[in-house]
Amino acid sequence: MTERMIIVGGDAAGMSAGSQARRLRGPDELEIVAFERGHFTSYSACGIPYWISGLVDSPDDLIARDPETFRRKHAIDARVRHEVTAIDLDRREVVARALDDGGREVRERFDTLMYAAGAVPIVPPWEQDDVAGVFGVQTLDDGTALRAWLESEPRPRQAVVVGGGYIGVEMAEALIRRGLSVTLVERAPQPMSTVDPDMGAMVRDALCGLGIDVRTGVSVTGIAERDGRVRAVGTDAGELPADVVVLGLGVRPNTGLAAEAGLPIGVTGGIRTDLRMRVVGLPGPEDDPGTAGIWAAGDCVETVHRVTGQPVHIPLGTHANKQGRVAGINIGGGYATFPGVVGTAVTKVCDLEVARTGLRERDAAQAGYAYVTATIESNNRAGYFPGAAPMTVKLIAEQRTGLLLGAQIVGRSEAAKRIDTLAVALWNRMTVADMTALDLGYAPPYAPVWDPVLVAARKATDAVHGGRA
Repeated sequence: MTERMIIVGGDAAGMSAGSQARRLRGPDELEIVAFERGHFTSYSACGIPYWISGLVDSPDDLIARDPETFRRKHAIDARVRHEVTAIDLDRREVVARALDDGGREVRERFDTLMYAAGAVPIVPPWEQDDVAGVFGVQTLDDGTALRAWLESEPRPRQAVVVGGGYIGVEMAEALIRRGLSVTLVERAPQPMSTVDPDMGAMVRDALCGLGIDVRTGVSVTGIAERDGRVRAVGTDAGELPADVVVLGLGVRPNTGLAAEAGLPIGVTGGIRTDLRMRVVGLPGPEDDPGTAGIWAAGDCVETVHRVTGQPVHIPLGTHANKQGRVAGINIGGGYATFPGVVGTAVTKVCDLEVARTGLRERDAAQAGYAYVTATIESNNRAGYFPGAAPMTVKLIAEQRTGLLLGAQIVGRSEAAKRIDTLAVALWNRMTVADMTALDLGYAPPYAPVWDPVLVAARKATDAVHGGRA
């Protein structure tokens, strides 16, 4: 009998797994069915703010492969608008609802299950489902709904973005580019809590420079409505008028179905897997066919941080694609592992680029490290070359050994991608002293003689030496 693979979730991790498994095993050996609640498969959620702003012309530009492509070219039965409602491990069966067919129930057996349900937005206690004009921006369907609202009549003029993380700052910029008056509300002292507050302060300055009203240290208390439409956001510092509200409060692993089915959930709220992305901790021995063949990948799983060795949940498309690929190779009969993450990420606010990798100061302290920091200002190019622009580089290193623990960069053109050099150093457990001798490329249009990464490493090395007992 042909083996059957069911995928729950049709975006990065799930469809990467299906595609890799298909490359190794043909349709006669492995039948693949993918269930996706939304209208789209394999799209760039990270690109949604740029479509909202108008920098990207069409949502089609964000789609890597549509359902028909998967069906025709990859022999993967991609069923969009199908919401999985239950997973029965004993019967090896998935139950789904066909949303465009009156909620008709669909039951499909599986030999192999790929759970890739992603993450869901954190919903605050004051959020009201029955108030029109309040949006999360987690999926392309969410982006489509927001875009339609922005183009409806009467046209929204005042926007409030709640949350100053990646999606919050990106959506604040997108909305102001569309001509709205934008207020960003963040409970923390600075936006972008993925970097340290001193670096987040530069992000705040950039947002304010765009004309965004940034309210930090402010908590939202509720939504006010008129005739079923949002009219204001209530905060502990007063009411903010709003014709549209975007929630950017972060996400959590989408593991409700997994937990109900008995899949093990880790301390971060994500599903526990091994290095091959097999779900671990299920009842029975590992080779028991009743529990074998259960895999998970993407924003719904927890992974290990390569600096601390501790479990983490870091929802990024880069990780999801890699984890899905690893799972698919193993499902297809090959061998691959996912060795963990260091949490490298970049974003932009207007022309300001923001990047980070590894631990922040508070992460290092929580992990028990004694650490030093070094912050430098330098240029992206030789100072005399046209287009030279400043950047700030911050390194965090272990106090006695000089081991690099984390890095952050905020600057203009060509600043953010320098984080990749630091991510590689972090991945390979280099010390800041090791880094001072890195053989980096130099030419006036691309870097000063002493690249900012090297200057920061030198200063961090001095701090390590000065901090020794």
